[in-house]
Amino acid sequence: MSRTFRMLVVSCLAILPGLAMPGPATAANGVAVYVGTYTGATSRGIYRFTLDTDTGAPGAPVLVAETTNPSFLALHPNGRVLYAVNEVDEAGGVSGGRVSAFAIDARSGQLTLLNQQASEGAAPCHLVVDRGGRHVLVANYNGGNVAVLPILADGRLGTATHVTRHAGSGPNAARQQRPHAHGVHFDPTERIVVAPDLGADRVFVHRYDPEAGTLTEVGAGRGAAGAGPRHAAFGAGGRVLYAINELTSTISVFDVDAAAGRLTLAQDVTTLPVPATVANTTAELVVSPDGRHLYGSNRGHDSIAVFEIDGATGRLTPRGHVAAGGKTPRHFAIDPTGRWMLVAHQGDDSIAVFRLDAQTGVPVATAHRIHVGRPVCLLPAP
Repeated sequence: MSRTFRMLVVSCLAILPGLAMPGPATAANGVAVYVGTYTGATSRGIYRFTLDTDTGAPGAPVLVAETTNPSFLALHPNGRVLYAVNEVDEAGGVSGGRVSAFAIDARSGQLTLLNQQASEGAAPCHLVVDRGGRHVLVANYNGGNVAVLPILADGRLGTATHVTRHAGSGPNAARQQRPHAHGVHFDPTERIVVAPDLGADRVFVHRYDPEAGTLTEVGAGRGAAGAGPRHAAFGAGGRVLYAINELTSTISVFDVDAAAGRLTLAQDVTTLPVPATVANTTAELVVSPDGRHLYGSNRGHDSIAVFEIDGATGRLTPRGHVAAGGKTPRHFAIDPTGRWMLVAHQGDDSIAVFRLDAQTGVPVATAHRIHVGRPVCLLPAP
């Protein structure tokens, strides 16, 4: 199945600086990196390594939790609990996927399973935690829905308080015959939640009630027909939303009216060189911590597309492409210092490290590279 900034706490790579108690596993100049994967012959679950933020050198990855298809990870705001989707259609004979909660050992970084909870849909592929640590929101790809799971006092997950089901389809008969929720993202105020749906060909907008743990659909935005929105990122303090479109290799720029729950399409830009000469799908997009640049990953072209963001309008200007350093760059992340970009290559079981040029924002390849079986997603956490 194919599938920005420090407040996103979900990902196949969740970067955790120090975890409150620096121990032998994480040096003062390092951050711990947790890697979510698709499990099978080359992977058994969630892995961890340390990134040296002075040199960009990654340490050897270590398995810290055995669990099935933990393809996206999210960190609790307290830094002591990690959440992972278990991206399956059937779990324990019950239709649908699971979300797992793990306690993080502050010294070793090892994970201990607290509990698993039904995601209320098949193939959960993305999740996010609110800033108050009240709820996990999870997007179910084959379920075509988004569920809200309450977080209990000890970090465990309760049964869903709400499930919102998407409706719609798109012109791509092979991929858009029905809804496929592919992402779930809070705006900076956490008043609204956007959910890109590849199958319904829309970015749904929901009002979030943190007390009741509910979502209320209030609108939707869409780019060109058949685009297949996958993931999204807010910019300009929440006034602009960027959605990366998997099926057309484009990024749609929307002006956001949070009060009305309205997305107005303002720009569509390609993630590929013109003319494009290779079959391609996109995967992830990330806004740089300073808000000056946007990056998107291309699978097929195997590159990172670089865009400059207009500080006043949020519009994008293409600034070129950088070879991703591996095959099928599924996900990537910028470390908490803003100096390094990590790129996870699902196609060749590797993670490559790039230095970000402080002036241009362009990723510069380094010699640093490690091997992890089928890494599928990255996300820095505060």
